[in-house]
Amino acid sequence: MSDPVKVGVVGTGHLGKHHARIYSNIKNAKLVAVSDIDEKAGSKIARKYNADFYPDYKDIINKVDAVSIVTPTDTHFEVAKDFLENRVDTMVEKPVTNSPEQAEELIRISDEKNCILQVGHVERFNSAVVKAREYINDPRFIEVNRISKYPGRSLDIGVVLDLMIHDIDIILSFVNSPVETISSIGAPLLTENEDIANCRIKFENGCVANVTASRISYKTERKFRVFEPDRYISLDYEKQEFVVYKKKAEKVFSLQDIERISPRFKKKEPLKEELKDFMLCVKEGKQPEVSGHHGLTALKLALDIASRIK
Repeated sequence: MSDPVKVGVVGTGHLGKHHARIYSNIKNAKLVAVSDIDEKAGSKIARKYNADFYPDYKDIINKVDAVSIVTPTDTHFEVAKDFLENRVDTMVEKPVTNSPEQAEELIRISDEKNCILQVGHVERFNSAVVKAREYINDPRFIEVNRISKYPGRSLDIGVVLDLMIHDIDIILSFVNSPVETISSIGAPLLTENEDIANCRIKFENGCVANVTASRISYKTERKFRVFEPDRYISLDYEKQEFVVYKKKAEKVFSLQDIERISPRFKKKEPLKEELKDFMLCVKEGKQPEVSGHHGLTALKLALDIASRIK
C-alpha cells in the first residue's frame, strides 16, 4: 500500500479526539472519517481535522482502510466485529472487550479475514518502558503504584480494567512465566465498581508483583519498580524517566559499590508512537506490538483480579 492509509476514528471523547489529532499529523495516515453518537462533539472534531462526520459508525466501514475504536468498553466487541468482518484493520482501545470470549471471537475473525487487530495498551510505547527493557533481565519483585484523580469517565468499568490493566500488560511483558496465585482487595467508593484496588500476583518462576491502582486521589502517580538479584530499576511513567542502581561487585560494602545509571533517551508521545506502529503494521502487514492475544491475556488476568475483589 503506497498511498496513505485512509483511517477513521469511532468515538471522539477524551481519548478519541487525540487519535483524530495524531492521525491528521502523522506519515502514512489520512484521517478521512469520524463517527460519534454525539453529533455536536463528533462533527466539531471532524471539522477541526478536515474529515467527514458520520453519526453511525457503520457508514464509514467502506470508506476506510483502518479504524480506531475509542468508545465505551461494552461497545468494543460489536463495533470491532463489524469492521473486522469487512476486512478493516482495527485498533481497539483497552480493555479489548468485556469478556475473554468476545476477545477470542475478534481474534478468530481477524485471523480469518487476515486483518490487523491491535489493542491500545499505550504504556508499551512509553519511551521509558521501551528503554528500560534493555536493563530488565530477571525480575524477582515488582511494585507498581498507579494513582489518579477522579476521572469522571470510564466509569462503566472498575479501576482494575480502567487503570491497573496497563500495568498488568507491562508486567506480563517483563515476566516470562505463568501466574501461580493471585490475591486481591479493593472497594467501590464513588461508583458501583471498585475505585481502589491492590493485588499480589505470584508467578511460577518465583517473581512476585504487588500492584496498586486508585482513581480517588488528589494527586497523580505512575511508578513502576523492578527488583532483580543485582539491580533495582525505578521508573516513572508520567515523567518518562528511569534510574538503574546496579551492583559493581559481588559483595556490597558501601554505596561506593553501587553504580547509578540514568539512561538518556528521547521522550516521545506514547499514543503517537502507538498509532504510528498501527499504521506501519497496516502498511506492511506486520504483527502489532500489542496484538489481540496480548489484549486477551491482560484482560483475563484483570478480570480474575476484579472478580476476587467482588
